[in-house]
Amino acid sequence: MSMKIARLNTRLVHAGEPRPGIEGAVVLPVFQSSTYEFTGAESYHDIKYMRLNNTPNHIALQKKLAAVESAEAALVTASGMAAISTSLLTILSSGDHFLAQSSLYGGTHDLLVKDLGSYGISFDFIDADDADSWKQHLRSNTKAIYVETITNPTIEVGDLKGIAEFAKAHGLISMIDNTFASPVNFRPIEHGFDLSLHSCTKYINGHTDIVAGAVIGGSELVTRIKHKLDHLGGSLDTHACFLLHRGMKTLALRVRRQNESAQALAEFLEKHPSVEKVNYPGLKSNHSFQYAVDLLDGCGGMLSFELRGGLEAAERFTKRLTIPIIAPSLGGVETLVTIPATTSHSGLAPEERQRVGVSDGLIRVSVGIEDADDLLEDFQQALT
Repeated sequence: MSMKIARLNTRLVHAGEPRPGIEGAVVLPVFQSSTYEFTGAESYHDIKYMRLNNTPNHIALQKKLAAVESAEAALVTASGMAAISTSLLTILSSGDHFLAQSSLYGGTHDLLVKDLGSYGISFDFIDADDADSWKQHLRSNTKAIYVETITNPTIEVGDLKGIAEFAKAHGLISMIDNTFASPVNFRPIEHGFDLSLHSCTKYINGHTDIVAGAVIGGSELVTRIKHKLDHLGGSLDTHACFLLHRGMKTLALRVRRQNESAQALAEFLEKHPSVEKVNYPGLKSNHSFQYAVDLLDGCGGMLSFELRGGLEAAERFTKRLTIPIIAPSLGGVETLVTIPATTSHSGLAPEERQRVGVSDGLIRVSVGIEDADDLLEDFQQALT
């Protein structure tokens, strides 16, 4: 059976696996060796060495990631930020300009605002569902456009189809952080994006026990990024490769359950009198609903909401919960809640947080795989 035509669940289990298995092992073992015998590699980047991301564990994992998102190639990195920063520094040089969605993960926002300027790279923020804002900021030296499938933590879906088309029309490299959606809900390469980026720490691994990232796209572009990563050193340890490889096999099972539970929780919260606003693209009242319905196979396990009473009410509510854990990060099997103003977006100035829709009392929820009814009952008692 060809993995290229196999359906997603089958690709997640079988793509990239060595056949026959090594010494008959059904599970790819951990190759806990940093160094390998020289076999005549002509390029520095082809020498088999753990830092160069080409051990048997790296290769199998990267093949699986590429197959799952219908791409030519993939590269794993030491973290999601390593994937993002290395990709940007590969594509952009001093004097270049790019466009970036205004609502971004706090770590990405800080990289753009606080670090890239020292490399001579400039950017402008754009509204992901306002095509006029893209054209308005386009320059002769604009090289790329960067967005998120589902934004963190405002949980918005922009005009992703329009952005991919705009990039192609103007010769830009289109980059999308697909972490919140995961390959189960969206596969960017199939929709015309050049690069799909992930913090594999989250859904792709799904068990809150490693930090990793991925870059997925065309072979020429991914190879360029690999060469940059080889120099910067953001390689993934082989044991983390093994855990990520294992986590991927249950990705579809986990994410589809999280989709269902998040939808139920969002609908419950929207009707509750103590809740002022719910951000979830699966709600018909949400301004992202039509984009989500047209593009995504599911609206994800992430939602955020604001209580009447602001930060004080938010802190009181989170402390009353008994099932969710108060913690940053997301995408694991356990439900997590956090107040982004004090965690993921604490590096932003208060006025900047307000500009991107992150109020002091915004609560972000990463829905796990617990029984949905238990979660609903727990949220009900905490809101009382």
